[in-house]
Amino acid sequence: MGTAGLLAAGSAAAQDSAPKIKGAPEPWQLGLQEAATPVMEEVQDFHNLLLVIITFITVLVLALMLYTGWRFHEKRNPTPSKTTHNTVIEVIWTAVPVIILVVIAIPSFKLLYYEDQVVDAKMTVKAIGRQWYWSYEYPDHGGISFDAFMIADSEIEPSKGELRQLSTNQAVVLPVDTNVRILTTSSDVLHSFAMPSMGVKKDAVPGQLNETWVRIQEQGLYYGQCSELCGVRHNAMPIEIKAVSKQEFEQWVGQMQAKQGITPKDQPQLADAEANAD
Repeated sequence: MGTAGLLAAGSAAAQDSAPKIKGAPEPWQLGLQEAATPVMEEVQDFHNLLLVIITFITVLVLALMLYTGWRFHEKRNPTPSKTTHNTVIEVIWTAVPVIILVVIAIPSFKLLYYEDQVVDAKMTVKAIGRQWYWSYEYPDHGGISFDAFMIADSEIEPSKGELRQLSTNQAVVLPVDTNVRILTTSSDVLHSFAMPSMGVKKDAVPGQLNETWVRIQEQGLYYGQCSELCGVRHNAMPIEIKAVSKQEFEQWVGQMQAKQGITPKDQPQLADAEANAD
């Protein structure tokens, strides 16, 4: 095999071993990204419900307008009615919107509560918005911390699966099938931690801690961005999350602790907990 063949084979092997991109925008994409968490699945279900309701309303209003224009055209209705009140119609156009709003409100409130309540979180990650990058801390794992900067366009390597204006020099590593509490705050101005495929969009406010949660269901790479206009480099604040198995996550934690000189202390042993549960 020639040199070109070896390079091609090596590149293909690197691509095969690289984490699969599971949550990222696609060219000419329609609709929402594929759900990666239970919260996003609920968001999609609510979105589909609203789509049905708004389609019904649009078709109904259009049909009424067309019928009104045809039925009460000057040629068919030369003497217009001077009726100013109709009790039945007024009750209908008051009651029907109220019923529609109730139908929307009930699942909406349930979804808001489901997004807001962090139940049985196994670990916590703190995301700090800065002009213009994100800093992350793992308080349950000895205080691991790092800054994540967007990879410049000139340094993007597509062969490694890196995406322009989305890939960072250090991904946030999280275990799958684990309830993870995410705390957001800021050191300067308003930012917003947004992960479309996970149903997460939480403001990062200076001097305040906001809370959300994720439970990633599949291993792979997921991408988001700061969605609050935070200055001239607002576009340089992508979020890259790498979801791995619990065993691989614990290996990564050990490597980061060794790299940062952190002495391992009592911390969640996700793999052991999973084995005991089985």
